[in-house]
Amino acid sequence: MPEYRWPDRNERQILGKRVSRLDGPDKVTGKAKYTSDVNLAGTLHAKFLRCPHAHARVTSIDTSAAESLPGVKAVRVIQGAGKEVQWSLDDIAVVAAVDEATAEDAVRRIVVEYEVLPHLVNEDDPAKAGDHSKPASEQVKGDPDQAFQDADAVVEGEYGIPVITHCCLEPHGQVIDWSGDSLTAYQSTQNISGMANQFAQPLEIPAANVSIVQDHVGGGYGSKFGADSWGLETARLSRETGRPVRNFLERDAELFVAGVRPSGFARIKVGAKKDGSLTAWEAESWGTSGLSGGGISMQVLPYVINPPNVRKKHTGIATNTGAARAWRAPNHPQTCWLTFAALDDLAAKLEMDPLEFYLKNLNLTERPDLYRKQLIRAEELMGWRKKWRARGQETAGPVKQGMGLAFHTWGGRGHNSTARLVIDPDGSVSISLGTQDIGTGTTTVIAMVAAETFGLPVNSIKVNTGRSPDYPRSGPSGGSTTVGGVCAATRRACQLALEELFEKVAPRLGVEPSELEAASGRIRVKGKSFRSLSWKQAAARLGVTPMEVTGRNISASRRASDGKLIDSGVAGVQMAEVLVDTETGVVKMKKFVAIQDCGLIVNEKLAESQVYGSLIMGISSALTEERVMDERSGALLNGEMEFYKLAGLGDIGQLVVEMWKDAEQDARGVIGLGEPPVIAPVGAIGNAVANAIGVRVPRAPFIPRRVLAALEEKGGLYA
Repeated sequence: MPEYRWPDRNERQILGKRVSRLDGPDKVTGKAKYTSDVNLAGTLHAKFLRCPHAHARVTSIDTSAAESLPGVKAVRVIQGAGKEVQWSLDDIAVVAAVDEATAEDAVRRIVVEYEVLPHLVNEDDPAKAGDHSKPASEQVKGDPDQAFQDADAVVEGEYGIPVITHCCLEPHGQVIDWSGDSLTAYQSTQNISGMANQFAQPLEIPAANVSIVQDHVGGGYGSKFGADSWGLETARLSRETGRPVRNFLERDAELFVAGVRPSGFARIKVGAKKDGSLTAWEAESWGTSGLSGGGISMQVLPYVINPPNVRKKHTGIATNTGAARAWRAPNHPQTCWLTFAALDDLAAKLEMDPLEFYLKNLNLTERPDLYRKQLIRAEELMGWRKKWRARGQETAGPVKQGMGLAFHTWGGRGHNSTARLVIDPDGSVSISLGTQDIGTGTTTVIAMVAAETFGLPVNSIKVNTGRSPDYPRSGPSGGSTTVGGVCAATRRACQLALEELFEKVAPRLGVEPSELEAASGRIRVKGKSFRSLSWKQAAARLGVTPMEVTGRNISASRRASDGKLIDSGVAGVQMAEVLVDTETGVVKMKKFVAIQDCGLIVNEKLAESQVYGSLIMGISSALTEERVMDERSGALLNGEMEFYKLAGLGDIGQLVVEMWKDAEQDARGVIGLGEPPVIAPVGAIGNAVANAIGVRVPRAPFIPRRVLAALEEKGGLYA
């Protein structure tokens, strides 16, 4: 077996370069086709009737008027008389019709009677939760009671971060087409290889009879792993009518039932010695993941920094709302904010620069040396020591400048993946994987790895993804596991293929296979590049039969002969500079600095792009995003994009991104990057706001009314 490894830095021709994504031209010109562009002949359109109540029992349902409407081909009742509906916008019935307008008319003709039941939709006040509370057991480490008695400084505060929703540009949806007992799902998904069973089992057909097709997807971020109830209903309508059926969620349903990020609230008490050494932590947290209770994970609170003495307990609050799903870095953004808000308040009480406070306590983290280096570099890029001032050191005028920081961690080990590599006798190369490119440039990095291994141009590699079972199984795009998994599998397949190709070419060049290398479009003798064959000449040695090789990355494998193609564990440091208008309460971003490591960087341009995108998402959740529920009616009040506001170009300020690169990172192999940079922005921005106005705004997002309320509690606008 060859030694699987990445080439050393001085050997690389392509890896680490700033290569533009291969599908970029197709996307910007409109040539790229998404699932929402699929338009099969005879397609019917599905529309759902959704419950208007947060909690109700269906007492009767009459679909006759809908069924009699011309153009309606099928009506299915999903939750009929006697069913208890647990959240508004849950599915009640679905219609398939010849066009969207007819389907919508039919939905309006369905008559449903409900018995309205009590509900709870807001979890921010646990005193109102009653029997909706689901407390967890208390966890204790060390002796927190004694540690607080011995502490020189103790602060207590209550902090919170609300539920926010998924906002994929392309809503959840699919086009389903049956042929006999076989189903083809044109699916907007981040789980190509894992989707077949999700249709097969409930529809009672073999998984081998299910084909998944996707060329491009307009975002996922953790929300598109499943077939979903609406996907299964679309499939049933297609089977019943014998025609393709199309369904995509409307934006209000997308924001409410297609998955949300859980909320997190906590009363936190922290203590330290007068030199800043953190000694004790106590937290009572709560939150919601919907009907299941849930909320943030107690396991990752406190976040990153782990004091020697800890007490914590969490209460999940069940709400009559749509359920949570994975949302870019599950649990981490919430717990990062809660932790770093409390620690920043402790540093303020100690009259310490937060930067010095964290440098003092890095021994309580898993990667102190790396965090120290990253903090020092971030300080240089931000000019922290020149700009930072202690809370209470007010400046003239209503607009106040503030600085804040936070840092984070993540895993990112590559998932199990299989790559099928084919080299044709004419020299063409294709790689097929049952993976998906959810917009991160996955197909580009696969092509780069193959091109580096073979010494070929990136655009000479054809990458096939987005088909199951046509292409070999790969993992879902979640947990920042995709790039490591697909790159490791591709590298193995390419090295195995080279081994076979060298066997074919070596006799022609009169050397042993071990003396050959692939570089600059040729197969050549090491140290004697004049003795070589072009790539096409070498491929012609295959005769008339293409070479097919399978490369597998088994993420649990750690055999020494495998080499280190992937690893786990990254770190990042972020600093925010904000301007806060104390007359209006408006927070404006001025500058944001992010330092991030991710092992060996395959494509620096795409890596930076991941960080930029994360920062913009993080700024949104810090300054604007919040699901707003009406306590009385149980309705979602901002279920469209006018009032569920995302950050735009004018909201983000100056973004400075620097990837942490050194020989140690290169040696670790490829580590996923999609999630970690989105974790720390809320913490950094929230602390910057507190630094600016001299008082904590305890709950995100930091919208004007919350800023003004904090200033009023402080004692006035200029107190």
